[in-house]
Amino acid sequence: MSDRMTLIDFVEKYTHQFASETFLREKVGDEWVETSFEKTRKEAYRIAAGLMSAGLKKGDKVALLSEGRNLWVIGELGILYAGGVNVPLSIKLEEGSDLVFRIKHSEARYVMTSLSQLPKIRKIISDLPSVEKVIVFDEEESYSDREIPVSDILAQGDVFLRDHYDVFKARYESVGPDDYANISYTSGTTADPKGILLTHGNYTANVMQAHSVIGVERGSVMLIILPLDHCFAHVAGFYTMMSYGSSIATVPAGKTAMATLRNIPVAIREVRPMVMLSVPALARNFKKNIEAGVKAKGKFVWNLYNFALKIAISYNKEYYNRGGLLQMWKKPLMALFDKLIFKNVREGLGGRMQFFVGGGALLDIDLQRYYCAIGVPMFQGYGLSEATPIISSNSPGSCIFGSSGRVVRPMDIKICDAEGNELHYGETGEIVIRGENVMAGYWKNPAATSETIVDGWLHTGDMGYMRDKDFLYVVGRFKSLLISSDGEKYSPEGFEDSLTDNSEYIEQVILHNNQDPYTVVLIVPNKESLVNYLRMLDPGMDCSSEKARILMLEKIQSEIDSYRKGGSHSGLFPERWLPSSVIVLPEPFTEKNHMVNSTMKIVRGKVEKYYAARIEYAYTHEGKNLINPENIASL
Repeated sequence: MSDRMTLIDFVEKYTHQFASETFLREKVGDEWVETSFEKTRKEAYRIAAGLMSAGLKKGDKVALLSEGRNLWVIGELGILYAGGVNVPLSIKLEEGSDLVFRIKHSEARYVMTSLSQLPKIRKIISDLPSVEKVIVFDEEESYSDREIPVSDILAQGDVFLRDHYDVFKARYESVGPDDYANISYTSGTTADPKGILLTHGNYTANVMQAHSVIGVERGSVMLIILPLDHCFAHVAGFYTMMSYGSSIATVPAGKTAMATLRNIPVAIREVRPMVMLSVPALARNFKKNIEAGVKAKGKFVWNLYNFALKIAISYNKEYYNRGGLLQMWKKPLMALFDKLIFKNVREGLGGRMQFFVGGGALLDIDLQRYYCAIGVPMFQGYGLSEATPIISSNSPGSCIFGSSGRVVRPMDIKICDAEGNELHYGETGEIVIRGENVMAGYWKNPAATSETIVDGWLHTGDMGYMRDKDFLYVVGRFKSLLISSDGEKYSPEGFEDSLTDNSEYIEQVILHNNQDPYTVVLIVPNKESLVNYLRMLDPGMDCSSEKARILMLEKIQSEIDSYRKGGSHSGLFPERWLPSSVIVLPEPFTEKNHMVNSTMKIVRGKVEKYYAARIEYAYTHEGKNLINPENIASL
């Protein structure tokens, strides 16, 4: 085996090393069923051989559209063993142009899908003449033209392995580290998303790089709550866990997206994971749910909880400098509060959680401090799909809150100014990396590839700085910068995250200033919390009246004003960048309206384009006034 492994080399190594131990956990009916490393490999053989029997040739593309489950993992491995290329698709994509574009653009000859996603494929199959077979993971009473149950593929695979095992082995041994493993499409922030080409070598290199910054104990259990189509769940999830001899469980799929979300807390209680992957949006939701539960126990418990949090946060400081001689008096109190309060909080996370790994570039110090205080640290990491994706991560024993953690090794990194000149430690510029984890390019898009990868260096488009040779700080996207009328630039993410974190009345936030006289803010309100606020003021108030809506607007304004001089959050952000005009929106940013991508990040450009008329109105005399017809109508 060469130093540069394929994913097939990788799977062969670890599924033999940990053969009898559990790798996959899946809920079937009311029971969680365990699948060993060895059985995972053998099932992948069966699917691979079945695909070869069905005509799949080396290099053929197979689109995979399914909820997270065992067959997602085994299906991908089967594609790779057959020499194919997986094209993972988000289940949140609607049928029509989103799916048609990706399947056509990737030149997929086959589609693998779950039964719940099959209707999407049936609606568009007439637009996909190049798709020869649709392989359905679940049994159906009848199948349409070109559809075949996975049981048939497995049966064909058994025959092929019996009669042509040498052909099967020759196929998977012919795969090299530079062969494509995935075409992973971007989240659709433009009309035509780009297909990111990730090779076998990209994946195996990034898993080994990840080992340099973070690890888990053998036998650990991870519950994967993020979609498997994203390479963060691939690398930090099932491939990394495989390399540590640990197991993964997937959240049971519900009949609807909301039903699946409701299955997450149930799965956490039943699986009792030691580690989970998260993104900021999910971590914030967990925090809100925890605090709602504590509040429900009454004022005394709520006050005690907040006092305990304050003590723990002050003791932990920025993690790397926690404790100290002057803090010793807090330790007995922390032990008491942990026993009385935080232990019960952790039971809501299964009782065995050791830490989260948080993806996403944005630094949310308050969120990290919170989770550390309750005894389940959330270690911030950073990456992007074009880097397969891990670039850096904090970890137990090596963490600085506010940073994106230590840079993986081996990998080269530099911070560059707008002209491409390398900057010194502490200076902010574009994050640029070089290493085995850098994608092969964008599928059928050489122009975008040459703009993004220059002389082997991947230009991330993210802005940050290095504290020293190890720790990276990511501060936002270049493209998300606010630009004032005098040309000064400012990154808005810190204020946006702080406002949603600190206000129960505000769900989503986008700041806007594109060389304008002042900044405006687009706000998605939490209408339920605002109604509760009105009922506290006057239980008999008609919450749909104009008077009620004006009171709601004034409450939203007061939340923003808390960041101004004299407010409870004064001094956190420069006054000149605080919004002078408020746009209240009638509906949330969601994946369905294409304003949130698959990793739950708001797609700023799409929001600004969709609400261009409201933004223009906010720069008029009437629109700058908080109490304007548009804002009132939105509530």
